[in-house]
Amino acid sequence: MNCYKCGCRLSEYDYCTACGADVALYKRILAVSNMYYNEGLEKAGVRDLTGAVASLRQSLKFNKNNVEARNLLGLVFFEMGEVVAALSEWVISKNLRPQKNIADDYIDMIQNNATRLDTINQTIKKYNQALVYCNQGSKDLAIIQLKKVLSLNPRFVRAHQLLALLYIDSEQWERAKRELDKCCKIDINNTQTLRYLREVEKMLALDEQGRGAQKKKSENAIRYQSDNEIIIQPKNFKEPKNTGISTLFNVGIGLVLGIASMFFLILPAAVNRERAKAQDEIRTIGDEMDVKTATIATMQQTIDEMTGENSRLHEELDAYVGTDGTLRTIDILLQGASEYLETADAAATEAYLDEAVANVGDMQGMSEPFQRLYNNLLVKIGPELSTVYYASGNAAYNDEDYDTAIADLTKAVNYDETNGDALFTLGNAYRRAGMKVEAIEVYEKVIELFPGTNRASRARTYINELNSN
Repeated sequence: MNCYKCGCRLSEYDYCTACGADVALYKRILAVSNMYYNEGLEKAGVRDLTGAVASLRQSLKFNKNNVEARNLLGLVFFEMGEVVAALSEWVISKNLRPQKNIADDYIDMIQNNATRLDTINQTIKKYNQALVYCNQGSKDLAIIQLKKVLSLNPRFVRAHQLLALLYIDSEQWERAKRELDKCCKIDINNTQTLRYLREVEKMLALDEQGRGAQKKKSENAIRYQSDNEIIIQPKNFKEPKNTGISTLFNVGIGLVLGIASMFFLILPAAVNRERAKAQDEIRTIGDEMDVKTATIATMQQTIDEMTGENSRLHEELDAYVGTDGTLRTIDILLQGASEYLETADAAATEAYLDEAVANVGDMQGMSEPFQRLYNNLLVKIGPELSTVYYASGNAAYNDEDYDTAIADLTKAVNYDETNGDALFTLGNAYRRAGMKVEAIEVYEKVIELFPGTNRASRARTYINELNSN
């Protein structure tokens, strides 16, 4: 046992001889944790797995670093068929003690065996599918899935309990008792198993009482067999003397009873056998249909995704290519260049540039000549457009129409980043509109681009005011 503060080994004293820390309560907590660990070990030894889980969890509440208790808890979970819970405990244990930890062997035993790992995955999937069938009311399919689960993992206690519960629901008491007895062999003190078992035994006792009353009733009569017939006769009955006619009459009655017994006993049994075969075939067909339905759904989803992707690509192609096969976006940009060369009208050229950008979406994906032409046109018309948008934005700002001012001043800044008046007025518009974050960002850009100016000092003042508010 090591000191929690300095890590030195503790002695019999209630304080650490190295650092002087008080370890009396610490020792008591570790002792309680070890006590619960020993209790869990004893319960696990007599297959009281539920009690062992409770004790080991108490041990970990007092000392979460108790590696031995955590490894044992993983083993108990593994014995109950809870492989995922067992792996969780072993992984935590390995992280607590990376070296010389038996949890490494447990984890390697599962992860390095591909067959066992696949079996565990199949068990979990089939058990979850059985739960889905139960929620849907398909109890026969749930029973089939649970039988498959138990064939892969016979120690899965929860699967045994769910199968027993389905048998109880269908009043198959003997089958339910067999499943619950298997649970008791794995975990003798599971509360849920014992509760189910008590109900099943109560119903079986009622059935035994009913059969006992029927047996007592039959003791008041004498049973004997004549040829293929079973004759029941009261004890005090005196058989009258048979005549020839009565003998023939009795023979006729015997024939009638024989034929009736064939129809009422043999024929229903044959019908039940055929019905059972038909139900098995229906279940098999149902499983195959489930697999095919899932496959069809997956393929339909893939088709829908590919159809959507095809439509999107066609839309993009239509955006780039006109009806005559030429690239419309390049034509628009060339028209903008021609417009500027012919008229030097910045507003008309801007309309062509905006339409080209809207069609392109991502300018980086265009060719280098396209980008050079676009940037050259933008440099030519940028200062003029910036002046125009600054004038309209400043007018809107003075009219207290801050939304319009922000839109126009943003365009002015985008077209010419050196337009300090537009940038500063944009910050004022954001501030007046109550958009604090945006105003601070613009003011900081003013300070960065125009240091030492009157605009920069005023921007600093406004930033301090906004932050103080």
